[in-house]
Amino acid sequence: MFSSPALAQASGAAAGGYGSIASLAIPWILILGIFYILVWRPQSRQQKAHRERIAGAKKGDTVVTGGGLIGKVVRADDAEVELELAPNVRVRAVKSTLTEVRVPSGKPAND
Repeated sequence: MFSSPALAQASGAAAGGYGSIASLAIPWILILGIFYILVWRPQSRQQKAHRERIAGAKKGDTVVTGGGLIGKVVRADDAEVELELAPNVRVRAVKSTLTEVRVPSGKPAND
C-alpha cells in the first residue's frame, strides 16, 4: 500500500541508468564506425596495393629503394631483386625495402 520515496527513486535510477549508458555508447560506436570507413579501410587498401606492386616487381622495371636509390631490375625472385644503378654497377636489395615501382613512360622528361 505505502511505498517509500527512497524505493521509488532507487527503481527510477536503475531504469534510467541503462538509458544513460546507451546514450553514451551509441555516439562512440558511430564515431568508431565512421573512423573505420574513412581511415582504416582506405589505408589498408593502399597498403595491400603497395605490397602487390612491390611483390610484382619484374625484370626491366624501374624501382626506388628505401634509401632513395633508383635502379632498373635485372633479376627478381621472391625475396630479393638485383638492381642496376649505373652501367656495370649492380646491387642486391630485399624486396621489402623497395618503396616504389615506377611505370615506364614513353618519353623522358628532358627531351
